[in-house]
Amino acid sequence: MAHPMYGSGPLRSRNAASSDEIQLRIDPVHGDLDEEIDGLHSRVRMLKGVAQEINSEAKFQNDFLNQLQMTLAKAQAGVKNNMRRLNKSIIQQGSNHVLHVVLFALFCFLVVYLLSKFSRR
Repeated sequence: MAHPMYGSGPLRSRNAASSDEIQLRIDPVHGDLDEEIDGLHSRVRMLKGVAQEINSEAKFQNDFLNQLQMTLAKAQAGVKNNMRRLNKSIIQQGSNHVLHVVLFALFCFLVVYLLSKFSRR
């Protein structure tokens, strides 16, 4: 097990003469750490860009859904009002239809009565 003051890898720390200083020694076998750090840095920047794009797309989709919800609420209110008017119209026309049927029946009865009265003569 490695000592807590010493690292285990390409970077190794060791105590200097003074207790406030730490010396780092880079292992020459793993000297390409700067390149790896630069590669990681570019990947982090790319991920940041992707995250920002996802954030902007999520905001756009949220705004779109809010507008769609408002449009659907307006459409629902319009349909409700139209259904109320249609029901009112059907009720009024329905009572008029009954009146028309009754008047037609009376007219037919009168015609049959008059035809039967004149046909006897």
